[in-house]
Amino acid sequence: MTILRRNCGYSKIDKEDPEEVSRRRAQFLIYKVLVQADSRRKPSFIRIRLCKLQIKIGKRLRKLRKSMLVSISAARIAFYKQLITQLTTWKRFFSQGETIASLPPLFN
Repeated sequence: MTILRRNCGYSKIDKEDPEEVSRRRAQFLIYKVLVQADSRRKPSFIRIRLCKLQIKIGKRLRKLRKSMLVSISAARIAFYKQLITQLTTWKRFFSQGETIASLPPLFN
């Protein structure tokens, strides 16, 4: 029975001060950031070159896309202009066709 009533090795801790808890948490976060900063390697020469190459390729692709959009829009405008002129000529042709059809035949 004495074995069951034996005090545990752990005792209940009084409530901690909230300021102390926030201070300890801040210290832990600072420590964690410093450890991460120390663990980062210096970027290698190849990695730097690769990043610069990616930027250069991205700029070229953006310029190519922009020029393609401009050329496509210019072609579209030219196509629409040609279509409108064709429609107007057809309109004139068919509107004149009524006057030609009302003339008497030449060879009777």
